[in-house]
Amino acid sequence: MVFKVLTAEVSHETNTFSAQQTDEDAFLNRFFLRGEAALKERGSANTELAGFLDAGRAHDWDITHVLSVAAGPSGHVKRAAFNWFCDPIVGRASDGNFDGILLALHGAMVPDFCEDGEGELLRRIRKVIDPSVPIAITLDPHANVTEQMVELADIIMSFKTYPHVDMRQIARQAGDTLHRTMAREIKPHTILARVPMLEEVNGGRTDVGPMIERIESAHAYEALDDVFAVSINAGFASADINEVGPTVLVTGQGDLEAHTRFAQTIADDMWESRENVLNRYLTVEEAAAHAATFDGKDKPLIIADYADNPGAGAYGDSTALLKALLDTKVTDACFGPIVDAGAVEQLQAISMGEIASISLGGKTNPEFGGGPLAVEARLVSLWDGEFVGDGPMTSGLSDSFGPCAVIRVDAVDILVTTLARQMLDLQQFRTFGIDPLQMRVVAIKSMQHFRAAFEPIAGEVIVCDSGALCTLHYNRLPYRNVRRPIFPLDDM
Repeated sequence: MVFKVLTAEVSHETNTFSAQQTDEDAFLNRFFLRGEAALKERGSANTELAGFLDAGRAHDWDITHVLSVAAGPSGHVKRAAFNWFCDPIVGRASDGNFDGILLALHGAMVPDFCEDGEGELLRRIRKVIDPSVPIAITLDPHANVTEQMVELADIIMSFKTYPHVDMRQIARQAGDTLHRTMAREIKPHTILARVPMLEEVNGGRTDVGPMIERIESAHAYEALDDVFAVSINAGFASADINEVGPTVLVTGQGDLEAHTRFAQTIADDMWESRENVLNRYLTVEEAAAHAATFDGKDKPLIIADYADNPGAGAYGDSTALLKALLDTKVTDACFGPIVDAGAVEQLQAISMGEIASISLGGKTNPEFGGGPLAVEARLVSLWDGEFVGDGPMTSGLSDSFGPCAVIRVDAVDILVTTLARQMLDLQQFRTFGIDPLQMRVVAIKSMQHFRAAFEPIAGEVIVCDSGALCTLHYNRLPYRNVRRPIFPLDDM
């Protein structure tokens, strides 16, 4: 029998503290690809769609791919934007007589009209299809998994790596499990265990620390006949919603009480390890002082500004770290990106090599990460901002910073961009004439994803908290909707 399967990719990680609401343009600035265009751009890369297609080829499915859409992490998704990408999926599901539905979601989308974007999409789909049609979803492990998502999706599988490098693999696993469900070989159900924390204390990083053993336990449990997936989600602390925080899921059948006990053991371990912080978060002054004297013997020092990570909804225009580097007179350094569309526009009006007085960065909300810097900047180059990744996470995938410029201030080359993007691929520098390998100090805005591409070239990696919107000083953020008590906002 040839099964008809509907697929789609929808991704947004919503930082509810951001003042920048997410509209249609925000998705268009990242990607909005329908049908064949999505298959061409994403169908052979390390994406969930590629994994879905791998499963489809293996099982001879008839696949209808509706769309692939994503916006960079930012504020609440506006209702109009949500309906804009949701309606085509629901409409196609209602008239397609599909045997199964396979969706790549993020798990931390918050529209401006509810707290659970993924659950709302699933609710709308369930309303128009036969209740017997199975739905499988993949999630980013920074999902805030809700009871509604668990109720409405038969199969849930989260990536097991952070930095995320197993998207295609997990999507293929989800597809294979969906096939067995459509063939009525199995009848999966997902159970959930929750922890009263804003997020797993190390953000779920899987390269070091206790998550390694947790993932090993998950793989071992998945080897049981009635277990199809174990998903360990670190949660996303920048979402001020009731069901924020870490979860453990088991998708299986049979003895659901045993599955619940297993999930709870991993959840309990996250709770018991809540003080075991792996990173040492330097101040920007400490980071700059270390950079001033660093000698990595031909390998650069990588400084990651954890708090101004656009990949978690920060604005990307924090100036605190850059100011510290300039004040300390750090040499042979590059910094990027700093988001400032106005500065880019100003720089386009001068000649290459010319020096201009500009006000750089810090304009969105100076309270988080510092205000604008007045600098004398030499224009090195101007670019359209388009790049194609070649690293473990984004190899072959195109993206854009929008119009951008490279400037030199003292001895620091600075990538100034129009659009906010997390630094996670060397091509995000190299495309614009900056070679990190030729630098002594490389300062970037990222939490953890940068490690996939930048750690292999590093003489040393350090992490700092600039006080930007994704600061770990949670008491600076106006939480109102999270359930209380919750760690670390409350004594527990």
